[in-house]
Amino acid sequence: MAKSKFTDEDDLLLAELGVEIEVKKAPKRTAKEERIIAGFEEIQRFFEENSRPPLHGEDRDIFERIYATRLDSIRANKEAVTLIQDMDHQGLLVADNQVTETQATYDTDDELLEALGVNTPQEGDVNFLKHVKTRAEVRAAEEIATRTFCEDFETFAPMFELIQKELKSGIRDSLLIPKNVQKLPEVKQGDWFILFGQKTYIANFSKEKKFGYDNNDYRLRVIYDNKTESDLLLRSLQKALERDEGSRRIIDHGAGPLFSNTQEDGDFESGIIYVLQSRSEFPYIKDNHQVIHKIGVTNDSVERRISSAKDDPTFLMAEVEIVAQYQLFNINRTKLEALLHRFFEDAKLSVTIIDRFGKPIVPREWFLVPLSVIDEVVEKLKDGCLSDYRYDTKSAKVVEI
Repeated sequence: MAKSKFTDEDDLLLAELGVEIEVKKAPKRTAKEERIIAGFEEIQRFFEENSRPPLHGEDRDIFERIYATRLDSIRANKEAVTLIQDMDHQGLLVADNQVTETQATYDTDDELLEALGVNTPQEGDVNFLKHVKTRAEVRAAEEIATRTFCEDFETFAPMFELIQKELKSGIRDSLLIPKNVQKLPEVKQGDWFILFGQKTYIANFSKEKKFGYDNNDYRLRVIYDNKTESDLLLRSLQKALERDEGSRRIIDHGAGPLFSNTQEDGDFESGIIYVLQSRSEFPYIKDNHQVIHKIGVTNDSVERRISSAKDDPTFLMAEVEIVAQYQLFNINRTKLEALLHRFFEDAKLSVTIIDRFGKPIVPREWFLVPLSVIDEVVEKLKDGCLSDYRYDTKSAKVVEI
């Protein structure tokens, strides 16, 4: 018999007052109903983390594709809708949040896998083995099962945010991973990829070769931008990168030799990094002109570029002097300039110049940086190690991160 939340004395008092006590029994759920509720709660967590319902698509994470298919099935099932409609505080069941115009339903795992593009043989087929999973099912199950919530994601969150900023600014780029080649994609600890639309970080690489069917594989710790992680085998990740037609490798433009002062056979001239000092009579600039430099990149003659400096607010409406030039070969000028400006961001000069039409202008590309530091940064760019350093404005030095 279900117990009341009141004590015996409370029950007697309420009875004397003529108040009937109704004891509510918790509804008994079937296994199917419990499964529907648990599945819908996972969809709700996805909505809370991403501020949108899950979507279909080959470029989506396999978790999201499962949630989208599951949500379609729930919406199309009147009994399921009735069961969970009181839980739907996010409006996932209403028309405004429909994922697709055509809704799909599934009653078995096989139907779900088929909806995700994983075909499973039926009984009677040559490839059918009862109680034995197909390789397609095993791969799909492995990709799902090995993903878990990353408990220490706050440690990696700043890295993902920085990668996004650097991709947007051009400091980093993403290159499509070649498909249908003899060699699987190379993967190392610290590498970044875009896999099924998600930024993916290789956080750890096992040191022992004791994994896989031949005990000759590495175990990885892989972190994804949706706050999950997996412990895939190296070969499993490599094959996933091969299967995903849109997989990309995220590269750092400072990861290798970017330019040279001499031209090698096969190189083509791309432009010049130039460093200028101003001859402005503006008091602050005049007093500090030895450490105030404009850093730019051009594919034109620097002399021609600065020929009208005294009439151009970009050059502080004054004559300038060229104090350094570095010839570039085989380089993207725009992205290199963005990288340099990002490196010296904290030392950017903040000054307002009035142009010849009386309009206030805030020039960019001017920095409070000694020429010796710029030379040092150029050398580190050549060596491919600039990403290991930062500019410290207090000491006016390049320091190791």
